[in-house]
Amino acid sequence: MKKIIPLLLLHCFICKAINAQIKLPTLVRDSMILQRDTKVNIWGWATPGENISASFNGKKYQTKTGTDGKWIFQLVPTKAGGPYTMELSGKNKIILKDILVGDVWFCSGQSNMVHQLNIHDITYAKDIAEANNPAIRQFWIPTLTSLQGPQNDLPYGYWKSAVGEDIRPFSAVAYFFARKIYERYKVPIGIINASVGGTPIEAWTSEEGLKDFSVLTSTIQKNKDTAYLNSLNRRPAGNFNRPAPPVDAGMTGAFKWFDPLYKPVNWRNINIPGYWEDQGVKDLNGVVWYRREVDIPASMAGKQAKVFLGRIVDADELYINGKQVGNTTYMYPQRRYTVPADLLKAGKNIFIIRVTNSNGKGGFVPDKPYCIFSGSDTVDLKGTWQYKVGLVNRPFQSGGFGGGGINAQNQPAALYNAMVAPETNYTIKGFCWYQGESNAGKPQEYEKLMYALINDWRNKWNQGNLPFLYVQLPGFMDYNYLPSESGWALLREAQLKALSTPNTGMAVAIDLGEWNDIHPDNKKDVGERLSLAALKLAYNENIVYSGPLFKSAAIEGNTISISFDHTGSGLITNDGEAPGDFAIAGADKKFVWGKAKIEGTKIIVWSDEIKQPMYIRYAWADNPVQPNLYNKEGLPASPFRTDQ
Repeated sequence: MKKIIPLLLLHCFICKAINAQIKLPTLVRDSMILQRDTKVNIWGWATPGENISASFNGKKYQTKTGTDGKWIFQLVPTKAGGPYTMELSGKNKIILKDILVGDVWFCSGQSNMVHQLNIHDITYAKDIAEANNPAIRQFWIPTLTSLQGPQNDLPYGYWKSAVGEDIRPFSAVAYFFARKIYERYKVPIGIINASVGGTPIEAWTSEEGLKDFSVLTSTIQKNKDTAYLNSLNRRPAGNFNRPAPPVDAGMTGAFKWFDPLYKPVNWRNINIPGYWEDQGVKDLNGVVWYRREVDIPASMAGKQAKVFLGRIVDADELYINGKQVGNTTYMYPQRRYTVPADLLKAGKNIFIIRVTNSNGKGGFVPDKPYCIFSGSDTVDLKGTWQYKVGLVNRPFQSGGFGGGGINAQNQPAALYNAMVAPETNYTIKGFCWYQGESNAGKPQEYEKLMYALINDWRNKWNQGNLPFLYVQLPGFMDYNYLPSESGWALLREAQLKALSTPNTGMAVAIDLGEWNDIHPDNKKDVGERLSLAALKLAYNENIVYSGPLFKSAAIEGNTISISFDHTGSGLITNDGEAPGDFAIAGADKKFVWGKAKIEGTKIIVWSDEIKQPMYIRYAWADNPVQPNLYNKEGLPASPFRTDQ
């Protein structure tokens, strides 16, 4: 006991000393970029009542910790430049180095804002190889959730420069946005990126921001109840006869199906690319194995190679001659795997692809590259393969076995609490937002949620009407060659209406999509179109920053005349054809394709089938076939309708 008491006292002394240390938020650290030309918040924690002093760029600052252990002070406005050093002192001393002063943008959304340059390393190989932009820096925020309310800090994170390999984790959209602004002004550009794939807009909005949405606020209150959350994960007793989960037949037996010694029996023909549901396999969720003997020329034997397997729904494993050379556990990225130098041989090589799909159509997305290449030699992998089903998932039966809890990152305010709230003290230039796919099923609600998010973030940052820039969803899914209804078109309409909020800008991306990929490859044009909106709204440049936006329509006999804002130097079509994707209807709202022509800054639309036209739609589809209306500055017109 005599030995224990001094140890306890020492432990208490150490804990007290640790608590007395100045602590900075994770975001405020070496290599950060601070906002120029305005007062900048610096904050942290220490012992209540502790005096905190700081020095930066030749100026001294003093503050005192409050009774809650928090302190904050503001740097005076500083012109762009650096690198600077910041020194903070209390009962301990912290020195921050390599600080730049420029413009800071908060970038957020779902997977198309997440998508890193590394995922697009073929498309942007030159941009990655030549990256040497130490004045462009990104702070990548890890995926975090909180159902219990706003958090004060992040668990970890670092500022990284767009130099060498450090550029690979940069959001591609955010990087090209930042690079364009940097090229214009040569001032440091900071990106704070808080993005998570597959997440809805309400997850990024605070509880206060959702106050007008009673269902969502009710959900937030429920989620704060840990007993309620635990009940969702609790399984009832008495499930002793629960059947064992199914087993993949390809992973059992004397030889697994990827083993070169395995002898295939009862395999059927199938094509790559293509979904198995479109090739005679009905409603199968589970595991399907693909097999093919691929002839490799002697010139490729023994050399390192690359395999392109397009995009696979959902997960895959690639084996060549019995060795796994790549795997991906989710559907989004295109498959690009490196084959070791000692694996390929001249002549027959056994390629096995194990595909796992849990929902919807499974298989290989069309119109993507499927090949293996080394140097100048390429072998096409498209065509006839053999397949065999290894596992069939049983349909989900509700009841009897308990629930699976909730997906926290889809809950209202959960991402705001953990990934946005810790940054709201950090002084910024504006916001970039790329999201909407996850809300496409409820487009009418999205319009209100968009207003709520914009106002909420502006209120939380408390810097006035900061510029809010966002991307309108690109074209996606099947082409429909008849006028039709569209959930994605309604979502784009909701995004278009958000422009009624002051100091907002929208990058139209209807022409940048891919019918078979919710994550289109072209991220550079998206980022650069966002940067045009920034140049206008944040930097007050006198430029054309948007494509044509619907202004008004006038019925003139059997035609409808449409006027636009943002026509720039004039209206054109980007393919030299007549304006396409215009549909026209009378009072019954039964739309047919119309004919259209450009007259000055207007579009005239008519149809011989509609004698008394009343309504117009343009590019009104999930993925319009010919949205070819632009201004002469090369920016596309936004889809719109007049019949809402």
